[in-house]
Amino acid sequence: MGGMTDMPPLADLQEEYEFLDADDRYRLLIDLGRGLESMPDALKTDATLVRGCSAAVWVYPTVLEDGRLHFLADSNAAITKGIIALVLLTVQDRAPAEIGATDIEGALAPFDLKNQLSSNRTQGIPNMIALIRETAGRYAG
Repeated sequence: MGGMTDMPPLADLQEEYEFLDADDRYRLLIDLGRGLESMPDALKTDATLVRGCSAAVWVYPTVLEDGRLHFLADSNAAITKGIIALVLLTVQDRAPAEIGATDIEGALAPFDLKNQLSSNRTQGIPNMIALIRETAGRYAG
């Protein structure tokens, strides 16, 4: 139960991803989603549900003792869960101000997710990113 520590660094992942064909990219994303820290069902409520996804996506922010943000997230679709894992790799366990300054979309751009997936699978992702930013903004005070 090491949480996100089992996750590879984004740069390593990106390097591997660039060499893969579409099918293998798909598999890589699904595997990444499987490695996501599990989110307790009790937290999957209407309040944590991200709107605008064809798949259900839940995001729940927690604050670590030193003020950094740790996000729990899940989806009922394997591929969406993989993208969530990618998003979290860019922001997990960082200070709110740092998250606010992170170009999440830029970090995900090399993964070319729009071409990789049908648009209804990815349309909730900007909403999830917006939610993460909004949360960071709130805690950055």
